[in-house]
Amino acid sequence: MALHECTPRAARLIYRKRTDGVHALRHFYASVLLSQGVSVKELAEYLGHSDPGFTLRTYTHLVPSGHERARLAINEVFGSQDHGLEAA
Repeated sequence: MALHECTPRAARLIYRKRTDGVHALRHFYASVLLSQGVSVKELAEYLGHSDPGFTLRTYTHLVPSGHERARLAINEVFGSQDHGLEAA
């Protein structure tokens, strides 16, 4: 069979929905990295995206809430540690 005659059907390839297979694994990879605080710029590089804006638009729903991150950051500083600060 000539190269130009090779089709997915001739090669007996089975296509799955985008929610299955490598696409789902790629999405899972992105969501894990974002949940662990990896920046969108770094994630774009890891995924091979030339534009971090594309990565942000694609995965923005997975970026942890800024309000929650702010609360956790302040809680980490003032929550359980004694910093020598006293109320007036």
